[in-house]
Amino acid sequence: MTTARGISGGSRAAFWTVFAIPAVWMLAFFVVPLSIIWAYSFGRTLGLTEVVVTGTPDNYARVFDPVYLYIFAKSLVFAGATTAICLIIGFPYALVMTFASTRAKILLLLAIMLPFWTNLLVRTYALMAVMRTEGWVNEAFGVIGLGPFEMLHTNFAVVTGLVYVHLPFIVLPLFSTLDRLDRSLIEASLDLGAGHLRTIFQVVIPVVWPGILSAVLLCFIPALGSYLTPDLLGGPDSQMIASVIERQFKRANDWPFGAALSFMLMYLTLAAMAWRALAERRAAVRDLR
Repeated sequence: MTTARGISGGSRAAFWTVFAIPAVWMLAFFVVPLSIIWAYSFGRTLGLTEVVVTGTPDNYARVFDPVYLYIFAKSLVFAGATTAICLIIGFPYALVMTFASTRAKILLLLAIMLPFWTNLLVRTYALMAVMRTEGWVNEAFGVIGLGPFEMLHTNFAVVTGLVYVHLPFIVLPLFSTLDRLDRSLIEASLDLGAGHLRTIFQVVIPVVWPGILSAVLLCFIPALGSYLTPDLLGGPDSQMIASVIERQFKRANDWPFGAALSFMLMYLTLAAMAWRALAERRAAVRDLR
């Protein structure tokens, strides 16, 4: 009994020793700064730099101004379109990776991981060089007598850039999920006469549906809060909510309203995560039935 208690106490002490460092780090550099910004969202600005927390909800009331609601809606549309396109492209890609040979799998994984090894700013400027009026795409169209087309500083450029940046966020979790799929289910479906497409839609997708939801969230959430890509590739009508937040903090010097906008974005993120948890719970209940 004493030995068991000693081992238990030692394990508990080891756990808290290991846990202390990340806990202190998260508290100091995540919880505390986030709490300060949350408090600022209930304040007002005095002068140029001083913020007084008054407890007023006026900043959140300003968020519901039609101008900002329109930008929020546009951000949701851009993030949703980005996620849908990434899913359409990423699911077949992840499926091919799953059933590819070991050598091909490594090459396909390397191709999708290469953008992570390059700075986002460099990749964005590369897209600008590709899509500008004198860029490679318009030069290719010029060879066949078409163009030039105005692509840069448009909604098309923003969505294209967001897809390029966030595609790995879809492919990698999908590949991780599909790679653990029981392939005997696919073989049984094919043996029973179902075609490949029917097997994918009626066997593969339902089985890996929780992984698809996770991949969608991993793509949608960062796409919704993207700043650099729409700022460089988009025009005046392509701004997303992150650009508005940046202007409130840096140019307008209205930290309380910028904090309120930031937390409204966070509330949307939490709502998306709650939707995923609810969908998973419903799927679990359905499986039990």
